[in-house]
Amino acid sequence: MNDWHSWAAIVVFVGAYALIISEKIHRVAVALGGAGLMLAIRATDDQSAFYSEHSGVDWNVIFLLLGMMMIVGVLKKTGMFEYLAIWSVKRAKAKPFRVMVMLVVITAMASALLDNVTTVLLIAPVTLLVCERLALPAAPFLIAEVLASNIGGTATLVGDPPNIIIASRAGLTFNDFLVHLAPLVAVLVVVLLVLCRVMFRKSFRFDEERAAEVMALEEREAIHDPRLLVQGLTVLALVVAGFVLHPVLHYEPSVVALLGAGLLVAVSSVQTGDVLREVEWPTLAFFAGLFIMIGGLIETGVISEISKTLADAIGDNELGGSMILLSASAVLSGIVDNIPYVATMAPITSDLVTSMGGDGDHVMWWALALGADLGGNATAIGASANVVVLGIAERSRQPISFWQFTKYGLVVTAVTVLLALAYVWLRYFALA
Repeated sequence: MNDWHSWAAIVVFVGAYALIISEKIHRVAVALGGAGLMLAIRATDDQSAFYSEHSGVDWNVIFLLLGMMMIVGVLKKTGMFEYLAIWSVKRAKAKPFRVMVMLVVITAMASALLDNVTTVLLIAPVTLLVCERLALPAAPFLIAEVLASNIGGTATLVGDPPNIIIASRAGLTFNDFLVHLAPLVAVLVVVLLVLCRVMFRKSFRFDEERAAEVMALEEREAIHDPRLLVQGLTVLALVVAGFVLHPVLHYEPSVVALLGAGLLVAVSSVQTGDVLREVEWPTLAFFAGLFIMIGGLIETGVISEISKTLADAIGDNELGGSMILLSASAVLSGIVDNIPYVATMAPITSDLVTSMGGDGDHVMWWALALGADLGGNATAIGASANVVVLGIAERSRQPISFWQFTKYGLVVTAVTVLLALAYVWLRYFALA
């Protein structure tokens, strides 16, 4: 890492990160400006930025988001989210914390079957309407759901994109993730609920007048286009089936989402322009810029150097190595998006497993998965779901700042990572 390009790339990335944190310049402008500088200093080039699977824009993520945003945009026109908002409030007796518990549990469970980005795209509109009906601040509920989506997505192969990368490299199955990670995730969701009760306690204001108004509503009256609702839910069900059957069908989630969006626009009466206006274009632009900036760190060898240093520190010590890998992955995934981090770290982890004489379900793989997935909660840009929800909140004129998210995310990450370390030690060493 002696090349000046490496140090220049670090300066650009750190500078951009500092500006994102300061919020003095909009994060989309910072990400695109940082991407432009990476190209200008030749830390990366157009071929790597736009065509490289390893260090370029992750078009699978971009088009997955695009497809699901279009499907959600159509469903918004049916009144489905209003229906779900009223239904959930009535089932929770309009008590704010009960509403949060319901939304967090639903989000965590859905994130295990869908990817976490898709889940928050579906849950966030419901949450905004619930909070509007009960005159509650939306930020605590949205933040809790993002944290739940990243935790819930850890449980399965399809729940979080890093898990798909790990499964491909290690030859792991859907059931392997369920057996090794789902028990811990169930505990972490309960812990998250306890933390939310403490962290957001000032937000649980019960307004009897508002509650009575919502309890008197008939949720079925919210559905104003039943035909479009049937079409939308049918396509959504097919898309979800496509996600779950990924190991069998071998269609990437982005392809499934685009096919679903195209089919829904084709069979329904909605105007294409109306659907495209519902897409969070600034969020997609932010992701593209972020991927290019991180690609500059990959192309100049910065990420590789960090990964090799980590591998050297681990050696052949399984217990110490798993603890270091899990902790370091959590820290790094809070700073850079966990997808390119895992893509870089996966081959190094594979070499470590081989040198330790391990097989596919070796503890090192689970340490990497837990660190990368749970670490994504640490900051506002640590995971894709975080960025998506911040974009939705901003568009709804209820913006969540970088620090507002991060001060809660750091607490949840610290607690869940400590529990993950204890789980790894107990399951794979103390009780093995």
